[in-house]
Amino acid sequence: MTNLTATPARLLSADSHPFIAAPDLAAVRILVVGDVMLDRYWFGDVSRISPEAPVPIVRIERREERLGGAANVARNAAALGAHCGLLGVVGADEAGEQVAQLLAESRIDSYLQRDAAISTIIKLRVIGRQQQLLRIDFEDAPTDTVLRDKLTQFNALLPDFDVVILSDYNKGSLVNVAHMIEAGRAAGKIVMVDPKGDDFSRYAGATVLTPNKSEFRRIVGSWSSEEQLTTKAQALRTELRLDALLLTRSEEGMSLYTAHEVLHMHADAREVFDVSGAGDTVIATMASMLGAGMPMADAIMTANRAGGIVVGKLGTATVTREELFGL
Repeated sequence: MTNLTATPARLLSADSHPFIAAPDLAAVRILVVGDVMLDRYWFGDVSRISPEAPVPIVRIERREERLGGAANVARNAAALGAHCGLLGVVGADEAGEQVAQLLAESRIDSYLQRDAAISTIIKLRVIGRQQQLLRIDFEDAPTDTVLRDKLTQFNALLPDFDVVILSDYNKGSLVNVAHMIEAGRAAGKIVMVDPKGDDFSRYAGATVLTPNKSEFRRIVGSWSSEEQLTTKAQALRTELRLDALLLTRSEEGMSLYTAHEVLHMHADAREVFDVSGAGDTVIATMASMLGAGMPMADAIMTANRAGGIVVGKLGTATVTREELFGL
């Protein structure tokens, strides 16, 4: 029986890799598949409390719309210079049209499926004095017919891309995720998955799985030491037949578990303003770097730096190639 805790571990830092050259991402082709959302932000001033209830009154002064969910992953990859396509489901409504327009503005190839039976998923955030006061979610699960069409289109698109990112927000768009992973790996693609839910067995066979700490704890339970964490992570990686498991650990940084070693990366120390979409930035950056042929250790370090930059921005944001590599 293999002793999983015996896997060699090392700590990565900026000192261990002082210079990472910016790769040419123009030739990298990434297909993002998953739950597509529209993020709406209402910004305003708060000057008094409502007489009707003990809540602040926000006088809205500005509105902003951004790509959310899987669309934000695609937006992050495109912002770095990768050629990116997005396959997902939206409603046949105004919000769906807005998503399509934002994709065009970000130079993302749109393969959106329109489902007339649902409304586009919207996350509405009300911001007062640069703080989020309220979030309102509107969401429906796609219909079976549209999901079957989406799987057919995925199989048709697959040969044109090098890397597949499956961005699961548990909203119903990735019920066929196991088939997508199988097809992607059979075609020799890098398949990265940002998981959700209580059952990770559907992600078996992926190249890299990127759960955050709370998602991982829900699957394997708690741990009391790094050794116990490594044992649980390696056991899950082996069970799911993953090439690697990347655990994002908030202020503790991130850890990558492979059959050969464990890599720990401290969090890139920055002032945290908003963690919304940080996981999207990490997986998009790592996918872009791996697609460009960057070694795994350098790809992790670059993704960690990108996550540190994006948490200093408000809402679902992106990192540019210039910010990431100091160009």
